Amino acid sequence: MDLSRSQAGAARMAHVMAIPYPGRGHINPMMNFCKLLVSNTTDVLVTFVVTEEWLGFIGSEPKPDAVQFASIPNVIPSERARAENFPMFIEAVMTKMEAPVEQLLDRLELPVTTILADTYLFWAVRIGNKRKIQVGSFWTMSVSVFSVFHHFDLLAQNNHFPVDLAERGDELVDYIPGLPPTRLVDLPTFFEGKGRATLNRALECFSWMPKAQYIIFTTFYKLEARAVDALKAELPLPIYTVGPLIPYMELKAKSSLSASRNDRPDYVRWLDSQLEASVLYISLGSFLSVSSDQMEELTAGVRSSGVRFLWVSRDSDSWVKDGFCGDRGRVVPWCDQLKVLNHSAVGGFWTHCGLNSTLEAVFAGVPMLAFPIFWDQIPNCKQVEQDWKIGWRVKKSRDELVPRQAIAEIVQRFMDLDSEDGKAIRKMASELQQACGQAILNGGSSHSDINAFIGDISKKIMC
Repeated sequence: MDLSRSQAGAARMAHVMAIPYPGRGHINPMMNFCKLLVSNTTDVLVTFVVTEEWLGFIGSEPKPDAVQFASIPNVIPSERARAENFPMFIEAVMTKMEAPVEQLLDRLELPVTTILADTYLFWAVRIGNKRKIQVGSFWTMSVSVFSVFHHFDLLAQNNHFPVDLAERGDELVDYIPGLPPTRLVDLPTFFEGKGRATLNRALECFSWMPKAQYIIFTTFYKLEARAVDALKAELPLPIYTVGPLIPYMELKAKSSLSASRNDRPDYVRWLDSQLEASVLYISLGSFLSVSSDQMEELTAGVRSSGVRFLWVSRDSDSWVKDGFCGDRGRVVPWCDQLKVLNHSAVGGFWTHCGLNSTLEAVFAGVPMLAFPIFWDQIPNCKQVEQDWKIGWRVKKSRDELVPRQAIAEIVQRFMDLDSEDGKAIRKMASELQQACGQAILNGGSSHSDINAFIGDISKKIMC
């Protein structure tokens, strides 16, 4: 679509500059939101801003004509090395991207009327305020984690930061509005290590958040209603829950396009041959990974459990050569995760508990074995097990090396469809799946909030 509209048309057009944090777990939900925006109205155009490296990764992926890519130079470390020095990467994102984004704003022919920026890109709020452009702060983690950062001063006031988790990790935080009682050890990993090193930058982002004009959450209202209501009562900004921002819109289209069995990937055809709810899907995310010792225990435990599995691993070739799979499993370097989770053969999901993966499991009604690694994955795990009761925690402490025997036992129990515990989590997963489905229907909470956001950003243009 040509962004150079007639002057009359441009005056009525909402032009959104979308700026995601440069990481797959942030880019995907923002792109999904942009697709939903333009599918709900013809009066919104989106310029989606990424680095040249990320444009190379995603530039050929299908998208509506009303969403156009624009790139800035590679002023931050490569995505391929992001995990090696995470604090340095964060620092570059916070300090190096602002200037080229401003230069891009000056070059665009159609004036930008709204900036949609990841909450971690606090400088986007500064740009918007300076140029009198409204800004939507886009949060890609849970509402509960947002509340923790927003109320971080309460941790210090209650003598809960800083603390030694080894001594006081079981103490409860029961004073953050909208947050169920939560152990200190179940909060994000900002008490030590990489998390502590990046905490001040995260808090800086939240100091700018109230200066935005809108807050957008990628979850759906019923999933975290108490936390959403508490924030709405406290903050003067409009808040929209528009999720789950996963590619559910494309799920049916892909199914109809690949109706022929021969057109389906090998891993899908293998799933087609398995019994209902008999396969454990295993994925530990695309960013950080577990230690080599833990991976050795994990692979041995899954192998000895006797459970059928589909495992996503970038090192899939070496696993196949080692004869790991046998006839009970498949290891692949990549898969269409949402399609896999919605396959009838999949009965469980071993996950790192990133929010996008968690929301995909909720959408599919698949219970989870939670194995968090870092940052918000820890409180997500707590919510999965204790608040929503749709999964089990594998590790009982953050630094525990879970032995292969324990892994084999929990996998066997988890995939036992006849056990009372297994029935309980599957019942809760099914109920939450229904609530998720209702949110995205016409008139549902997420559908209504998407339209409300479109209406609000369009009103400002007409004024």
